Amino acid sequence: MPPKQKINVITLGCSKNLIDSEILMRQLGDKYIVEHDSNEQADVLVINTCGFIGDAKEESVDAILQAVEAKKNGDLKKVFVTGCLSERYKAELKDEIKTVDGFFGVNELPEVLAALEVDLKKELLGERLITTPSHFAYLKISEGCDRNCSFCAIPLIRGKHKSKSKEEIIREVKFLASKGVKELLLIAQDLTYYGVDIYGKKEIADLVSRISDVPGIEWIRLHYAYPAQFPVELLQLMKENPKVCNYLDIPLQHISDRILKSMKRGLGELGTVNLVEKIKKEVPDAVLRTTLIVGYPGETEEEFEQLLDFVEKYRFDRLGVFKYAHEEGTPAFELKDDVAEETKQDRLDRLMMLQQQISFDLNKQKEGQLLKVIIDRQEGGYYIGRTEFDSPEVDNEVLIADSGLPLTVGSFYTVQIQKADFFDLYGEVVTGA
Repeated sequence: MPPKQKINVITLGCSKNLIDSEILMRQLGDKYIVEHDSNEQADVLVINTCGFIGDAKEESVDAILQAVEAKKNGDLKKVFVTGCLSERYKAELKDEIKTVDGFFGVNELPEVLAALEVDLKKELLGERLITTPSHFAYLKISEGCDRNCSFCAIPLIRGKHKSKSKEEIIREVKFLASKGVKELLLIAQDLTYYGVDIYGKKEIADLVSRISDVPGIEWIRLHYAYPAQFPVELLQLMKENPKVCNYLDIPLQHISDRILKSMKRGLGELGTVNLVEKIKKEVPDAVLRTTLIVGYPGETEEEFEQLLDFVEKYRFDRLGVFKYAHEEGTPAFELKDDVAEETKQDRLDRLMMLQQQISFDLNKQKEGQLLKVIIDRQEGGYYIGRTEFDSPEVDNEVLIADSGLPLTVGSFYTVQIQKADFFDLYGEVVTGA
């Protein structure tokens, strides 16, 4: 029997793409030696691309061109491209880069497998080859989006909102728990719209409650909640269910009435403020992560100052800022991209400078507190972990000096916070949590 070929799957873009790669790799395991984001030489390369904004598209194109060059030099036998860039620009890519062995969209798993001479194994659906540290995993509960935000190309790429059934999701959760996953990061393009298409109403609170019943799952983290028509029953669940982290990722994008209306966000300034205040009142301990866009077409200095004032007043625990990207095919592409690039960058910098001070002030308040921390890794003389208020890769970390007392990656500990920095905390283990 000939030796298995080695296949390397490269994932670019967001955690939704990562899950798609993990599902693909699970299907490939019987035929290939499967690696993810490896620098080792492989026989076959699959590039799972991102096509969301300019920088991500450029990174994806560069990766494809490098792979094609490696194939030309005999370092690769075959190159396949899948994911968002391929979904959005398949015809153009086929025309421009003819030496790629196949281009596939985001919902073409059977076609990708067929090109790799692998039959789709239905019994493996719901299973994945986990690439994150084994104690946490992302859980995608739906695909696509029914919103029509003017700046966003996701509906063009991923299509209309399509929820997974509760039964399908719980099967996947049980599989993940059996592999040692303790923390689930729920993701979707619009988390709070879950269930409308198949159950006729928003069922996110019931789904989260059912997930919390699965043995082994200790933390459930909620990402990408849409602000308009926010299901307030989710707040009650956060208060009452200890497995649901007091953490909510809810992209608000702006605060100017004019800009929010142009963005087609469904909430204006008053609705946005009321929602933030309701969350803070109902779940006072909740950490809010949000994202904002600067440099949207027509954004004036006065509107930007309004955004600064909003951030200063409501002091978001976690904040990401993006410069507006003028994406073809979106409603906002019809507008004039009239805010200069240097102005966009200046506004981003000013917002993040403000947020840095807010983060430092909030972190200083945690000095002396006892917090439950999960250990993610050991690195540079420290054990590095997170609290329930922090998501992997994007939020604060807790650094615990390696004093010779061994800690277990993936385990929980009670940590006393001794020092705070702008975006990190330093602490000492008191006991296992």
